[in-house]
Amino acid sequence: MKKIISLLFIATSLGSALAASDADSAFEALADQYIADLPRFSPVGATLTGDHSADRLLDEVDANARAKLRSMYSEYLEAISKIDRDELSLANQVDAELLRTEIESDLWSLDTLQEWAWNPLRYVSISGSSIYGLVARDFAPLEQRLLSAASRLEQMPRFFEQARGSIEPERVPKIHAETAVKQNLGVVSIIENMIEPEIDALTPGTRDRLRAAIETAKDAIARHQTWLEEDLLPRAAGDFRIGAELYDRKLAFALNSPLGRREIKARAEAEYESVRNQMYDIAKKVYAGTHPYTAFPDSPDEAYKQAIIRAALEEAYQLLPPRDGIVDVAKRQLQQATDFVIENNIVTMPDDPVEIIIMPEFQRGVSVAYLDAPGPLDKGQKAFYAVAPLPEDWTDEQVNSFLREYNLYSLQDLTIHEGVPGHYLQLALSNRYPSTLRAVLGSGPMIEGWAVYAEQMMIDEGYNDKDPLQQLITLKWYLRGITNAIIDSAIHVDGMTRDAAMQLMIEGGFQEEREAAGKWVRAQLTSAQLSTYFVGYQEHIEMRKAVEEAWGDEFTLRRYHDQALSYGSPPVKFIRALMLGEDIPRTGK
Repeated sequence: MKKIISLLFIATSLGSALAASDADSAFEALADQYIADLPRFSPVGATLTGDHSADRLLDEVDANARAKLRSMYSEYLEAISKIDRDELSLANQVDAELLRTEIESDLWSLDTLQEWAWNPLRYVSISGSSIYGLVARDFAPLEQRLLSAASRLEQMPRFFEQARGSIEPERVPKIHAETAVKQNLGVVSIIENMIEPEIDALTPGTRDRLRAAIETAKDAIARHQTWLEEDLLPRAAGDFRIGAELYDRKLAFALNSPLGRREIKARAEAEYESVRNQMYDIAKKVYAGTHPYTAFPDSPDEAYKQAIIRAALEEAYQLLPPRDGIVDVAKRQLQQATDFVIENNIVTMPDDPVEIIIMPEFQRGVSVAYLDAPGPLDKGQKAFYAVAPLPEDWTDEQVNSFLREYNLYSLQDLTIHEGVPGHYLQLALSNRYPSTLRAVLGSGPMIEGWAVYAEQMMIDEGYNDKDPLQQLITLKWYLRGITNAIIDSAIHVDGMTRDAAMQLMIEGGFQEEREAAGKWVRAQLTSAQLSTYFVGYQEHIEMRKAVEEAWGDEFTLRRYHDQALSYGSPPVKFIRALMLGEDIPRTGK
């Protein structure tokens, strides 16, 4: 950490007398050092970011490694505190706030939240990502990437031994142990599906080393699987509810927003009523199309609204994708959304490559789909829109429930969210911002909020020929984001039961049983993340309203969207300040 210590000395010596250019130079040097240190924080994380200097190393996860991390975090915090934020440029003020918050969050997670002690999924994710991140994209010659994979595979016995030494079984929630049991062997599927087919491309000596490394890793994974099933699972006795104190702090770090738990709850509950009323208005039109002589009451009760909305949704549920054809449907819909964005001049369309894939096995069990964008340092690499296949052991009833939820209208909405103009487009444009630090420290609420905003905005612009069923389904998806925010804190802070959560999602949010059941699992496995969609969306629509008022007749969607996405992916409050010429909000100490 000599460079950090040097920065500390410079900043301390100059003190408040730092000129703006000196403060900017000091901060930019610190930011550069942080980026250079990414492999020291996590070699696997660095690979996923696009720094391949430590591709042959697998993370250390024992007590000594945590002590080193704690020391690094503390030194960075001290270095940041020595730089006068008011002397920085506006761009660097934003980045300084992001870096300070990130380090504080990491330190708090390490010392207070302590997932390393009670969340075995953390280690499944690291082990799977360590290999997937090397072979999914062609960032280097195949032989080089496979040699790095061999090195990491050779280190898996040590990695899993450290993981078992860190985990305290009595603190592990049962649901986390059960999910780890299901996901752990997914690492083997990566080896068998993405590495073994490429072995013949190697020279004989390299080939032998990789084969031996594969056997070493498979043995280590099998031993870890046995431990998960026979030791951890029977002893897992932790509470998945993290409680108010931990939840509120984690939420503050996750959102980096002026909105706190109580205000989010109040907003979500008000929006819940509003959106259901909007759905009823659209549902009446759909229902009248098939029952033209219906006389709707002037003041319907909630039960009547519920029946009409459900009847209209049934119309959408008649259009289902084939069980094994979801990926093909998503490909067609992605092109349709892309064409609409271009034809209607909504936002600049990037030409970065994107591919729709089957979700890797080790990632399944938390969400139905996600956008795996290339790391900020991996320029020109593919983004993957990953879709989870239906589990083979599902009954026909479960399959039908899932396909009703992910009908053709829902898949279109999902493709907008994950693809265009959602995550793929937003991240492709945002990552062109010159600050590498800002790209590495992208805001989840900004990113998820944009994707929810994209869904609603496309419908407002007349997407899919203003089909009322598409409008209804898109509102249903927004309602899902609202109920996500409600159950997130209700489960972890207020003790909401499974029955209460399922009732809210199925009856209140019109979700199918399989979707709601999956969300209940996800809500147990995560905390604070389910609120990011609703909070981010609220901030995006408030920012757009403020900019429309400020720009007046000069406002156009293309201009607004291009400028909003030109600042990278920081929290929306920073983008808003930059667009409106306001002071940069302070979030750190």
